[in-house]
Amino acid sequence: MVKYLLLLATLVLTACQQSPETTLYQRLGGETGVEKIVDGVLYGIEHDQSIVHHFSDTDIPRFRRLLIEQFCELSGGPCKYTGASMQESHTGFQITQAHFDALVNHLITAMQQQKVAIEAQNEFLAILAPMYKDVVYR
Repeated sequence: MVKYLLLLATLVLTACQQSPETTLYQRLGGETGVEKIVDGVLYGIEHDQSIVHHFSDTDIPRFRRLLIEQFCELSGGPCKYTGASMQESHTGFQITQAHFDALVNHLITAMQQQKVAIEAQNEFLAILAPMYKDVVYR
């Protein structure tokens, strides 16, 4: 019985010592995690013939930096997004629902590869979802 009480006390103390990650940014892995997620998205785009053409004239290092800033800011991190609005930056590209869905799938894959909890994935996707109207069919 004492053995079980000691085990229970150890578990309780261990749980109390762990500081909970409170922000979505932290649950995405902080700076390193967001960078790896963005890199995963870029890898997915590069290898996806259905959407890669939309990025043929894109300055990829600049795009990467801006996407990191945007993901960081939107998830509660310390960054400030310095790029154009989604509507402004997507006008004229004729992005379809299928193109949008492909990019979202690359984002989900990148988050899964970084072992982001499903709750954090869903929370981040919910933040990004309203951008749909500013991106598709512009």
